[in-house]
Amino acid sequence: MMKGMPAGKLLQLLLMVTALLFVSACKTIAADNQAAGMDNSPPISIMAPLHFPTPPSREMMDKLQELTGVQLDINWVPDGIYTDKMNTALTTNSLKKVTFVKNTDYVLMKNTIRAGAFWEIGPYLDRFPNLQRLNKDILMQAAVDGNVYGLYTERPSSRQGAIIRADWMRNLGLELPQTIGELYDMLYAFTYGDPDRNGKADTFGLADRNDLVYGAFKTIGSYFGTPNNWKAEGGTLIPEFETQAYQDTMDFFKKLYDEQLINRDFAVASKDMQRNMLITGKAGVYIGSMTDVQRLYEEAKVINPHAEFTLANRIAGPEGYRVWSIPNYNGLYLFSKKAIKTEDELLRILAFFDRTMDKDVANLMKYGVEGKHYTVVNGAVHLPEETSQLRVEEVNALYTLMIADISNPNVMEVAEKETLTALADRLSEDNDKFLVKDPTVSLESKTYDEQNAELSKIVIDATYNYMLGHLDKQGFKHETERWRESGGNDIIREYTAAYLKR
Repeated sequence: MMKGMPAGKLLQLLLMVTALLFVSACKTIAADNQAAGMDNSPPISIMAPLHFPTPPSREMMDKLQELTGVQLDINWVPDGIYTDKMNTALTTNSLKKVTFVKNTDYVLMKNTIRAGAFWEIGPYLDRFPNLQRLNKDILMQAAVDGNVYGLYTERPSSRQGAIIRADWMRNLGLELPQTIGELYDMLYAFTYGDPDRNGKADTFGLADRNDLVYGAFKTIGSYFGTPNNWKAEGGTLIPEFETQAYQDTMDFFKKLYDEQLINRDFAVASKDMQRNMLITGKAGVYIGSMTDVQRLYEEAKVINPHAEFTLANRIAGPEGYRVWSIPNYNGLYLFSKKAIKTEDELLRILAFFDRTMDKDVANLMKYGVEGKHYTVVNGAVHLPEETSQLRVEEVNALYTLMIADISNPNVMEVAEKETLTALADRLSEDNDKFLVKDPTVSLESKTYDEQNAELSKIVIDATYNYMLGHLDKQGFKHETERWRESGGNDIIREYTAAYLKR
């Protein structure tokens, strides 16, 4: 205690000093933020899926915030559980300011959108130099009742194909499969031909997961001639699962299961489990997005430096080459009205996304830090192979935040892509020559929007139960009739009416 000073006075003095120190610290933080170009507005909270083992590095996040001048609070959710987490946030009314919604989940949000839970952003896009150049066709693909609510992440029409262990092919004297029959023969050989030459019966052909869309089922269904969700026939639309090609696809998978050419737990396996089977050398084929190949290869060669991968996209079926296509948005960022209270705050968040499309930010998010993750020669990006794993660990997760990147002229071209990445891009472009489109894209069905979650479960369960041998053809047909009686007939009628009017 200071000599001669009453205790009360001393306490008062200490409180004043503490307050002054606190104010000074706040000013210092504010000055640091201002020097870094960052304002003192509340952080922009975002919920986004994580497709990689780790989120972006602290260095990358700091640079992104420094360049854009905003503070970010990103909840990175592993992709395998993202839909469940998003639905929980939706039902508990605890959405972040910005929430990514996958294309496959978007239909579940439409009634919530119509109920006024999200900002309509269409009227604001022309205020921003980059957002005003967004593709109008893609915006309308995702519009609800003609109104734009989301910023889209862009994707090609189809990246689907087969990722294959090339070293196993060489060991067994196999060529790339060009028909469904040759694909089956490869899966059989990878299961029973000791493709890894270790003298053990410890491999199988196809790694798959509990996903009839982005797993192997829908792509192989394309090869058999299955329509893309719906088929226009005789003046009406009929669902894909009532076609013979869908039945043929189920029979093919049942054969794979019965002969143990596919992982026994494919009906319940997660994406991470599916990837791990290929990476660790348990399975030789992964059917899905071909653009996953470089990352799978990088992880596989850590375990086995001799592992080699290749790709196949042209696998002919009864109708030749076919592959299902998707709308040109992978998903949408939606803006919660509960979390974003004012129009000014919405404009600030839209300004952030607009800024991410500028050259400096877009290339940071796409490639990382120049000199560390990539180099530039004659205005083109070079991606050294020795930095591939570093980009996976530090940079690549940021790609999820990029909107409209494929058509963004500010994103620099890669002069010489990693071999497998270049092959995946080339074959994805080749897929455009034999796309199968969904005739209901941009059509509205009120019943579908309201009931598809529960109705689709009937068909999904029936499909898996048939492939696992728990249902026969008559039992599967009974389930599809139950789908019709439970609301499916209304969906067919509404989609057909909308299709005939367009």
